[in-house]
Formats: sequence, structure tokens, C-alpha cells
Amino acid sequence: MTDCKALSQSIILGSLSIGFPPVLSDPTEGAEQFLTNPEFLDIHNYERSQRFLPREPNYETCYSIDVTAVQTGIVVERDVSTGKSCHIKEEYLLDAGKSAKNSTSLRRLPGSLQDGIRGSTTNYPFWPGGLEEPNIEELKEKSVSSEIDFSKDFATVPPGFSAGVTFERKNLMDFIGFDAKAPSVVYLSDLLGQGQDIDLADDETELNGNVKTPMKDIVINKEALVEFSGPKYAIEDVVQLQHGISSLVMTSSAAEEESWVSVVDVGTPVQGFHKKIPSMAIEFPFELDTFQKQAIIHLENHDNVFVAAHTSAGKTVVAEYAIAMSQQHMTRSIYTSPIKALSNQKFRDFKERFEDVGLVTGDVQIKPEASCLIMTTEILRSMLYNGSDVVRDLEWVIFDEVHYVNDAERGVVWEEVLIMLPKHANIIMLSATVPNTREFAEWVGRTKKKKVYVISTPKRPVPLEHYLFTGNSTKTNNELFLLLDANKKFLEDGYKKAIKAKSERASKSSQGFGSKGPKYSVNPKQNKNIWLSVIDMLTKTKKMPAVAFIFSRRLIGDTADQLESVDLTDQKEKSQIYQFFERSISRLKGSDRKLPQVVTLRDQLKRGIGIHHSGILPILKEVVEMLFQKGLVKILFATETFAMGVNMPARTVLFDSIRKHDGRQLRDLLPGEYIQMAGRAGRRGLDTTGTVILLCKEDVPELSDLHRMMLGTPTHLNSQFRITYTMVLNLLRMEQLRVEDMIKRSFGEFNNQKELPRWEEKLKELMKRRESLPNVIDCSGDLEHYHDVCDEYLLLKETIQMQAFMQPHGLKMLSAGRVVVVNTVSHRNSLGVILGSVLPSKRDRTFRILVICEQRKELPFGSSDDPARKDVSPVTTSDWLGLELHFLGNKYFRPTGPCGQEVIEVGLKQITYVSSKLLKINAEKIIEDVKKKRNASV
Repeated sequence: MTDCKALSQSIILGSLSIGFPPVLSDPTEGAEQFLTNPEFLDIHNYERSQRFLPREPNYETCYSIDVTAVQTGIVVERDVSTGKSCHIKEEYLLDAGKSAKNSTSLRRLPGSLQDGIRGSTTNYPFWPGGLEEPNIEELKEKSVSSEIDFSKDFATVPPGFSAGVTFERKNLMDFIGFDAKAPSVVYLSDLLGQGQDIDLADDETELNGNVKTPMKDIVINKEALVEFSGPKYAIEDVVQLQHGISSLVMTSSAAEEESWVSVVDVGTPVQGFHKKIPSMAIEFPFELDTFQKQAIIHLENHDNVFVAAHTSAGKTVVAEYAIAMSQQHMTRSIYTSPIKALSNQKFRDFKERFEDVGLVTGDVQIKPEASCLIMTTEILRSMLYNGSDVVRDLEWVIFDEVHYVNDAERGVVWEEVLIMLPKHANIIMLSATVPNTREFAEWVGRTKKKKVYVISTPKRPVPLEHYLFTGNSTKTNNELFLLLDANKKFLEDGYKKAIKAKSERASKSSQGFGSKGPKYSVNPKQNKNIWLSVIDMLTKTKKMPAVAFIFSRRLIGDTADQLESVDLTDQKEKSQIYQFFERSISRLKGSDRKLPQVVTLRDQLKRGIGIHHSGILPILKEVVEMLFQKGLVKILFATETFAMGVNMPARTVLFDSIRKHDGRQLRDLLPGEYIQMAGRAGRRGLDTTGTVILLCKEDVPELSDLHRMMLGTPTHLNSQFRITYTMVLNLLRMEQLRVEDMIKRSFGEFNNQKELPRWEEKLKELMKRRESLPNVIDCSGDLEHYHDVCDEYLLLKETIQMQAFMQPHGLKMLSAGRVVVVNTVSHRNSLGVILGSVLPSKRDRTFRILVICEQRKELPFGSSDDPARKDVSPVTTSDWLGLELHFLGNKYFRPTGPCGQEVIEVGLKQITYVSSKLLKINAEKIIEDVKKKRNASV
């Protein structure tokens, strides 16, 4: 049988030209081999690891060292009158041996050419402007060894503390008083109870009351500390003298604050502008506005400038003049922007204006050796940390859209760059109108130790008109109602007409929900009809081109796809679009030209429809931007990033919704965000007014929400500074700069640092008052009695209050609208208004109260305020905290920041006081509004 099997296999094998096909070996065979013979494993094969490669030593490599820098230089002294050389002398060079690897000085040797413009991670950054650069001579003087005085030279302040403890001998006369006589008998127990050191030395000069050695950091004026040698030195004189010194310090501090910022008056025309600047660095083909002339005058003086103006007001003129000045002076300028789209657009604009312009982003590098570089702020931060040699020749740094410092994720980058810029770099900040421009400019001036000139103009070149659109078909495309006119007058009649037009088409079942109507979602068919009616209205009223802001990339694509029947271009425009598009994508590969996004966008652009968001290919995004600038794209669907500084104004701006999701929650647009996007409406020199249209797809927004969004105060510039790993790792490479220095100079710590001299003077005054107070030996008996009295008072007050609330008249006082004072664990002495009761029983009755609190995250509706610690008990010390209302006068709670409101449920024991004030409120409406806000935040 075995022979037959072998014969058949040989016959089959002979018939195959290359033998049997390869198959995997049986794994059991290998496993059995390694289990029975472990020495076959590779870990037991040590022959290769023990091999030694012989190498002949080359001792000459030890002789190769870096060339020592020249320590001296030859200096020729000349006669002042004749100019002839008198003699030659040799002097030491202070900057010898300095390089990018060991120095932060601008006088160090240039780095390697291989580092390029971005520098190297091993380089030291240049010393930031505003910081005192360490002086070698002073460090040498401090490092000189000297004799140590063991009574004075020890540190008394721990690291990180502002004050410490002095271990000096105290004079007993300081604790007795001015006129008291020294006691004949001193008990040791009294001295130990006072915590005094016992000094057995018989030193008459110390007993006579010599001036004490002050603490290290808490400096007390020696003139205010007088010897106690007679009655003529009263404590009132000391306090009066201290107040005088404090007032002088406050005056000098206020003068110092004024020196870092100056607000320029743009209401007065500039007289003799061309006489002040006879030869401008660049000429403009139009008459400059007043704020532009003021900015140019300060640029000629090499001042730091902060320009705050509305969108399309002409802030770019200031940047262009600074770039022209740098090219005239043969220096460099850097233009930073928050997003790549703005960098690309500015590169195209400046390329037409100037020849020597480069672009540096995370994706591309175009002409990095140019004198004017356009980049994102993150690239500039990397250059500063890596010690790029471009910073040496830097004359101007232009920060466009500097209000982006409010961004929670990237705002810290602007603060880092402003802190790290060297002293010789001048700063230009361009921003939309914000309320605290002076405060931000003062921080920059104080940080860089150079005055900043604030130039702000509230004037908008092209006034805006805001409308509500309620149409949903071609029959209702005329439902356009003016809500805010060009003079910023809010028209409630237009809002009422929009409510009426919306309610007329509502079904009968929805009429009972009030003027606002029920909320309902818009299906794709309804969305298509609404946009068809909008485009038809824009075409008839000749309000194109238009930008439609939609806060969803998916919805942008769906809306553009639904408008396949819309054609807004003629044959000539179609030909121009086709030629430009094909010429632009010719750089792509053959297969990439057939991508679905490319094919779809080509068809949409031919019909005058464009889309712009972060999901578009960068080259296609540039094509859309350039076609929109040429006026070939009639309606552009874009996200919010299109409004961030991109200079592409349209005649009309449309809002698909006034609510957006910011990554955390769905919320209404802030006034600053709305103004930024609405400002794209109105082309300067072409339109008399710009048109802003809000689409009321679902329902008409609340009147209060619209008023706050359109006429509200823009968001303040707030610090988003935080410690990042990048910052820590970069600063740890050198000893001169610390993370603490960055924190102290951040915008968030600005107010604390500004108030530091004032608080130091206040501390000195309090220290003087403390020294003038008599010494308290033992007050334990008084405190115990005080505790018992307060305990009895609280128990008695609670008993009387509960008995009063049990009466019918007492419960009647606790009706809806009554102003009360509540005292809970989370709300101490807070004013509130009763909205109603929750439980019907008298003793266990719970009241729902709207209280004033700090603005914070909303709690779930109806949650009790820590029921485990609901009653305010006077037994423990923790429950006494915050009860100053009972013992120290009427100190009600006042929010330190933005005021918030919160609805809580409290018991009778938590109501501390009931006022005689009764407010007329709609409790159900308040509770309903609170529910809506909390549901929206969730």
C-alpha cells in the first residue's frame, strides 16, 4: 500500500513542471523540536553577541577642538579736530565666545545656515524685551566672597513666600507701651506665655529701645519708626506720616500707569499731515481716514500701535505702511494671522503690492528669505523659542485679528509671542472693536516697557441694515422685515410684522403656543424651498454677491447639492470660471483631478455657487476665494472661519441660524461673533449700505436675544494663558528665563502686578498698625464667653423664627415675590426672591427661591442645595463661617465677577431674614426660562 502511494506521488510530481505548490509546514513539528531541545532557541546563541570588531585608535581626533573666540580687539583712537590716528590700543571684547548655544544676546554670533528661518531647538531665544537683561559685572560683584555675618546674612523668607520671620531679640518696652515703666518683677511664666525669647544679656542700649532690624522683604520706612524717648512721638504722628508716604507712592504709581498707554483722539482731523511726513514710504490712491493718518504718524516715530476698528474699515493700510517702511530701511517685517486662509489671502494681496513677500505656514514655504514674511502666530512662536536669526533684522511685527487672544485653545500663543518678542521689534496690533482696548494695550506697554498708542474708531465705513426673512417659498419671498436700520435704531415694528407673517402660516394647533410658535425641525425639502426663495429675492433686489454663514460643514454640502437647479451666471462668466478652474487644478495629478470633491465643486462654481470650510482641499479653497474676489461666485456658503479677517466683502450676508455649537454646548452667537461676520456686508466705494439677513427657518428668535446680539457689548479681551508642555520644555533649556517669569507677565496676572505697589504700601501700613497695638496676653476667657453668647443667640433666633413661620401670618409673608436672605452651605447671606413652595406641610415646607450668585455652570433643575447639610446649625465652627450678617453688621453677598442667578430649594431654617419688599414677578415664566437655559447647556 505504501509503495502504491509513493508511486502515485512520483507520477504526479513528474507531470508537474515545478513540483508541488508550497504549503505551510506543520507547526507541531517546530513546537515539539523547541520543547524537547531548548538549545535551538535564538536566546541561547551568544556567538554573535560576543564578537569583537577590532578598531585602530586615532589619537589625532583628540586634538581637534573648536577655535577659541578672539578675546580682544584693536581700537584706533583719533584726534577729534583733525581725525588723524593718535595711537592704537587693545581692548577686551565683552561678547567674545557668545553663540546661539550659550547666549541670549543679540550680539552673539549668527547661527548655522542649515537652521533656516525657523532656528534650531538647541538655540537659545533672544532676550525678551521688557525684562532686565542680566549684567555680567553685577553678577561678578555679587559672587565675590565676603565674610558672613551670622546675625544678619541668613535668609528669613522661604522660597515662594512674600514675607518671612525674623528671629531677632524683641525689646520688652515695645510690648508694654510708650509711657509705661519697666516692671520691678518679671515672671517667667508671663514671658513664656507671650512667646518672647529670654535674653539674659545686660545691654543698656537694647533696653533703651533701639530701632529693630526690619524683615527682609517687608520694608518699613525708617523715618516713620521713631525712638520712644519722649511723649512728643505720638502714634498719630506715625500714622499721619505713613498716610503721607502712601499718598506719594500712589501718585507716582498712577503716573507710571499713564506712561505705558496713550489713547489717540481720532475725532480731531490731522492738521498738516503731509508737512509732518513729506515723503511717505508708500503712496495710496485714496484719501486716508483720520485714524489711518494718526497711525502712520506714530509708525514714523517707531511707536507701538494698537488699532481697533470695524471690519473693512481699512486697518490693512497701517500694515502695508509698516511693510513699506521695513523695505525702505532694509529690515524685515512679519505679518501674523490666526488662520491659514487669512495668511494665503494676505500673501496674494501683498504680492501685488510688494515684490519681496514670503509665506511660511505649516504646509508650505514660499520665498522664506523675503523681507516681509506672512505666517501664522504658532510659526512665529516657534521662531522665537528656537532663536531664529530672522529676529535680528526684525523691525515690525503685525498681529492681525489680535482679539483672537480670547480663543480658549490658541489664545495663549498670542500672549507667549508678545512676551518673548525682543526689545528692538516694534508691535502693531490690529483688532475689531473691543471694550477693553486700553487695558490690553497697557498690559503690552508694561510688559515691553514701551508706550502703546491706542487708535480706535467706532465709525463703520459702510453702515449695515439688519433684516428678518420669514419666507419659505417663491410666493413668500417678499417677507423681508427691517429690524435694525443704518443708524442702529432698533425697530420693534419689524419684529412684530415678522411674528405676524410667521404665525399666519402656522397650523391651527400651533396657534395656542403664543406668538413665538412651537419649535420644529426643517426637513431637507423645506430647507431647499427656503433657499430657493432667498436666492430669488436676492436676484430680484440685486443684492448679490452674498455670503451665507452656516455653522455646519455637512449642512453646507447638503444645501449646495440641493441647489442643482439654480444657475446664477451667464455664458461669459461660465467660460471665465471654467478656464480659471482648469488652469488652477492643472498642478494636480491626473487621478486627483477626478476626485468627487473636485468634480462637484467644478459644477457648482459654473453655476455661481461656492462652498468654503476646513474640509475643502487647500487648492480648491484658494480657487473659491479668488473667484469670489473677482465677482464670479454669486453666493458662497461658508463657516465662521471665512469671516476671520479675510478681506472679501460682499453686498449681503445671510445667517442660516443665530445658534452655533462651540465644541461644548449649543449657544447663541456672541455680539462680537455676530459683528465680525455681519461686517462682511457692504463693499466700500460700491455700496451705500450693507444688508444682513437672518433666516427665520424654524421660528422667530426672541426679541431680547436679537437685541443683545446686535447691540450688545462685544466680548472683552480675556487672558487664556496656561502652562503648556511646549512652554516648559523650551524655558527649561536655559537658566535665565523661568516659567514664573512668563506667568508674572501674562495678561491674566496684569492686574495683580499693577496693583502690587499699592498692596505693598497697604501691607506696610498694616504692619505699622500691628506694631502699635498693645500686646494681648490671654483672651481665652473672653472668647469662650463670646462663643456661648453667639451660640445662645443663634438657637434663640432659630426657635423664634420657626414659631413665627408656623403662624398663618408668617406663612403669608413667604408668598411668591417676597425678597428674603438665605443662608446655605453654597449661598452665604445671599439675597433671593421666593418663587413658590414645593411641599404643602408647614414644618417640612420647602421653598423654591431665585438667588444671586457667581456666574457658574448650571446645576440640574430642581436639585436641592446639599440636603445633607441643609440646616444652618450654630454648633460647629464650619457653620459659623460666612455668618457675618448676624454679628458684624449687614454684609450681604455681592458677586465679585459676572452676576448669575440660580434656582434652589431651601427649608424654613435656611431663610435668615424676611424683608418687607414684595416684587411683582411671573414665577412660572422664570422657572420656564431657567429650564430652557439648562436644557440648552446640556
